[in-house]
Amino acid sequence: MHVVVNAAQSVDGKLATRRREQLRISGPEDFDRVDRVRAAADAVLVGVGTVLADDPHLTLDVEDRRVERLRNGRPGNPARVVVDSTGRTPTDARILDDAATTYLLVSASTPPDRREALEAAGAEVVVVEGGRGGESEGGSESEGGRGGESDEDHVDLAAGIHALAERGVDRLMVEGGGEVIYSCFAAGLVDELHVYVGSLVIGGRDAPTLADGEGFTEAFPRLDLVDTERLDDGIVLSYDVGDGTS
Repeated sequence: MHVVVNAAQSVDGKLATRRREQLRISGPEDFDRVDRVRAAADAVLVGVGTVLADDPHLTLDVEDRRVERLRNGRPGNPARVVVDSTGRTPTDARILDDAATTYLLVSASTPPDRREALEAAGAEVVVVEGGRGGESEGGSESEGGRGGESDEDHVDLAAGIHALAERGVDRLMVEGGGEVIYSCFAAGLVDELHVYVGSLVIGGRDAPTLADGEGFTEAFPRLDLVDTERLDDGIVLSYDVGDGTS
C-alpha cells in the first residue's frame, strides 16, 4: 500500500493551539490541493481525537472530482478510516453518513454492544489485533500513554493498514492528528509527506505538532525533499520517505 501523509502546520510546527482548537492555517489554494490529494486516494485516515474535536466529513469538495472518480469505476468519495481503539466515535458523527464507506479500526477491548451500535450507525467495524507497535489516535487526546492498559486496548496500525489493503485500499491518505502521523512513521508505513507551512506562530509547549508520540531518539525517518510550492501565504514542502533511517 502507498501511504501519503498530509498536514498543515504553523512556522513553529504546531497543528493547533494548546487547547486543541480548530485553527485555519492554510487558505483556498491549499484547500484545493488537499482535495486533489483526497481524490487520488482510496481512503482517508484520521484518529478518533480528530473526529471528537472537529467532526470532519472527509469527502471531496469539488463535484467534478467525484464525477471523474465515478467515470473511472471508483466510488465518488474515498473511504474514510478512523483509528478508534475503544469505539469512542459518536454514533451521530458526520463521518458515519452514507457519503462514503467508513471503516473504524478498533481493538478487541471494544465491547460487542458498542461495535453493534457503531455498525448500526453506518460504520464497518474492523477489529485489529492489539500492540504497542504504532497505535495512536491523535486529535484532541491520545490513549497511547495511559498507564494500566494492556496491548489489547490498542490498535496496531501496521495490522490495521493490512486489513484495509485486504478491503481494496491501495492508496491511503493520512490527515492526522500528530499522534497518528508519528505512529505511521514509527511503523515504517509512510511513502510520501506533504506539509503546508502557514505564515503564523502558535507556540505552546502542549500544542500538538506534526509528529507527537514518544518521538525518535536515535533512528530518524529519512526524507528527500522533492518539491516546493507557494500557495496562499505559505509553502507546501513535499518529501519522499526513504526505506531506511538517518
